[in-house]
Amino acid sequence: MGLKAKFEYDAATAINQGRRDRQEDAVASDFMAGSGLGFAVLADGMGGHAAGDIASKIVVTEVFSELKFRADEPEVLEDQISEALSSAAFSANECVGQYADHHAGTDGMGATLLAPVIFQDRLYWISIGDSPLYLFRDEQLLRLNDEHSLASQLDELVAQGRMGSDEADNHPDRGCLTSVLTGREISLIDCKSDPVSLQDGDIVIAASDGLQYLEESAIAAVLSAERPNSSTEIGSALMQSLDRLNDPEQDNVSFCVIKVSSQKRPEVKAASPASPQQVSPAPQSKGKSITIVASASKSNGITSFHIIDGGTA
Repeated sequence: MGLKAKFEYDAATAINQGRRDRQEDAVASDFMAGSGLGFAVLADGMGGHAAGDIASKIVVTEVFSELKFRADEPEVLEDQISEALSSAAFSANECVGQYADHHAGTDGMGATLLAPVIFQDRLYWISIGDSPLYLFRDEQLLRLNDEHSLASQLDELVAQGRMGSDEADNHPDRGCLTSVLTGREISLIDCKSDPVSLQDGDIVIAASDGLQYLEESAIAAVLSAERPNSSTEIGSALMQSLDRLNDPEQDNVSFCVIKVSSQKRPEVKAASPASPQQVSPAPQSKGKSITIVASASKSNGITSFHIIDGGTA
């Protein structure tokens, strides 16, 4: 009998309000044991009292429901992944715009979008805004997705010697996003058709920019120390590191930690009956989590949803 590599994922989400008055992040994930398919959807709302919290829930609910509807046919989904992710993003953007049009005082509401999708060892994603997607491998932390913010453009000017680092760091518009879901035209979308190949032992993190209150070297140090532990324990360690900073300006922070493992098992011939396997449930995050309660239905290619306010625990 030959050996067939089967990739599995240990995934956990975590969310914290930080020092802000309201929670404007939202995150959800679906990594069913043994399916060889998993995805996370994260949104960082903007607009403050102009309903940034509602925008992030709309974006996560719309994109998550679209991926969930398509997940029953993983081969078809992967073949159409760029189209599927882009379509979900456009639908979410339209829903944000419709909400703003029908609710007074919501001008300026919007949200980033980050949605990694994994098929076995193949990682795809869509990214709009500045929420980072990290890969930790061989003790190195690498950002995979583009950053749609003025900060990245200013840093590029510094690298080219066209601007001083102090001027870039203190630029009044440094935090402005250059692409976001607001109901208007989406300026920039990072959604590549070619996947990143994952390896046994890789750790993938999809996060809001609140995690970046930690330096990337500090994030890498936590991942290195916690590598043998579960995704839930890694998430708790990252939150504890943020707590120790005690930064009075700490933003909302949310993330999904995904540990990738390759399980080599005997390849069983089709004629031979497979023995039943006991599958342990995926670990749940012990940190604060957000619950997005929504009903979703699809008719004639249109997804309809109703959001009931989420809560934290």
